[in-house]
Amino acid sequence: MTIRSRRETITFKHPVRIRGIERQLPAGGYEVVTDEEMIEGLSFASWRRIATMITVPSEGVHGATELLSIGSVDLADAQAADAQIANASAVP
Repeated sequence: MTIRSRRETITFKHPVRIRGIERQLPAGGYEVVTDEEMIEGLSFASWRRIATMITVPSEGVHGATELLSIGSVDLADAQAADAQIANASAVP
């Protein structure tokens, strides 16, 4: 089984809540790591997401971070909610 990790930085313009994380996260940039495994037996390369994690500021320890497992749908929902707030505030 072949596994790969993809890293990307996402930015929230407003404080955000992500389902599965007990606290509100401040606006800012967050590193997201997505692990995927190759689906074997196909005539073309195809990957399946097996884990999504986000690096967040640690609670109670200044300057420390922690890597938390989250659902990819929950992350997408949080990004959509952040974009909706930005769009609503841009309307005159």
